[in-house]
Amino acid sequence: MFYRVHLRSFADSDGDGVGDLEGLRTRLGYLELLGVDAVSLTPFYLSPTAAGGYDIAGHRAVDPVLGNLETFDELVADLHRAGIRVVLDLVPNHTSDRHAWFTAALAAGAGSRERERYHFRDGRDTGEGGAQLPPNNWVSVTGGPAWTRAPDGQWYLHLFGPGQPDLNWADPEVQADFERTLRFWLDRRVDGFRIGAAHGMAKPAGLPDAEPGAPDPRFDNDGVHHIHQMIRKVLDEYPDTVAIGEIRALDERRFARYLRSDELHLGLDARLGHTRFDADAVQTAIGRSLAVAASVGAPVTWAPAGHAVGRLAGRYGGGAAGRDRARAMALVHLALPGATWLYYGEELGLDDSAPGGDGNAPMPWEGTAPPFGFTTGTATSVPVAPREWTPLTVEAQLERADSTLSLYRAALELRRGHPAFAGDDIEWYGAPPGCFAFRRGSGGLVCALNTSAAPVPLPPGEVLLSSAPLVDGRLAAGAAAWIVSGRSAAASGR
Repeated sequence: MFYRVHLRSFADSDGDGVGDLEGLRTRLGYLELLGVDAVSLTPFYLSPTAAGGYDIAGHRAVDPVLGNLETFDELVADLHRAGIRVVLDLVPNHTSDRHAWFTAALAAGAGSRERERYHFRDGRDTGEGGAQLPPNNWVSVTGGPAWTRAPDGQWYLHLFGPGQPDLNWADPEVQADFERTLRFWLDRRVDGFRIGAAHGMAKPAGLPDAEPGAPDPRFDNDGVHHIHQMIRKVLDEYPDTVAIGEIRALDERRFARYLRSDELHLGLDARLGHTRFDADAVQTAIGRSLAVAASVGAPVTWAPAGHAVGRLAGRYGGGAAGRDRARAMALVHLALPGATWLYYGEELGLDDSAPGGDGNAPMPWEGTAPPFGFTTGTATSVPVAPREWTPLTVEAQLERADSTLSLYRAALELRRGHPAFAGDDIEWYGAPPGCFAFRRGSGGLVCALNTSAAPVPLPPGEVLLSSAPLVDGRLAAGAAAWIVSGRSAAASGR
């Protein structure tokens, strides 16, 4: 299980209101208690943070606000001693506009070698007194044109914000520098990388206009697979390392291409994160995700929550009802074969009610008032956790056997050690309307989900875990449960 840490929101060690590497070190015991296999860190590199740290000005330097290389090395060593692997974010599609390369490109002018590392183009003449339009009609992911005009009149491409100019991956120097970055961190004993916007980087020749009904020319160009093959070739020199892609290819067949044996090891699958709380819809989403991965012999990496898709409890309506549904879906995705990606705070049942609603509020550790032990300071650089989270702190939930944190801890322990979780396939059972049940491969675990409005009978067997108390022996509305047959229970020694 990968535990996704939003570093700036996790734990602040020096009271400046910003989570940092040393803060994460101080909370290592919590990661061990939770039972995570690997930690995935959001960017901690040198950055002006105009885009949350994804605008990187130095890919091989630690932002001094977050720590230094010595602290990073100590963190990696501590995590490895605890048996926890370390995965870093890399953002190869673009840099910050404060990166030395980009400032040099602006200074060098049109036609220079420095501008070849990015996508600089002349604009299109409107014929109206020298006025110009951008070089094509592409729009940025954040809204507005994907082009910004430089002081000398040329335009530069940014598929994200203006502060994140796109690199030109056809330039050999860009490729060589990225390989240098990979080796820099691999030599510091990291265990792999999450590749942000893994469907970006490559651009079509000539940067043509986007046409209605045609494939989006901005992303998922065939040349991107050569880049992932290069990345995989480097990682293959470092045993047991992994490349994980954030892939947003709408076509399932094209998504699968990223998971071929010489490209990414894993691809984050957020399909469940976009699926309503309905048994038929969830079953369909699971079936499609499993089929896509199976087509290339890869496992699914279930990533139902995150800063881009929101938190489960918030997406299911918030409050107690949203939290109950999130608990049920936790048992569903943890019962499935493959890897799972847990966004920090999901194990507490947090929602998106913090100011800003982006799921990046500070982790609530202890106490009865914000910032709940996140910092010793009086202010934070991220949205303040709401006072309503008082019963959701780690401290409060560790004391309750019925808490969401206790549910996750029990589920992860079972997933890690119970023989019923063996096997890489699932078999669907018949179930009442608004419900489903599947059996996990050769191990025999049965996962049942009830999205109807009334309790329903459970499949036969011993209940290992349920997201809500049973109602006269039946599965409660909006709940899920894990069941094992007599044979599977006997094999576990229960």
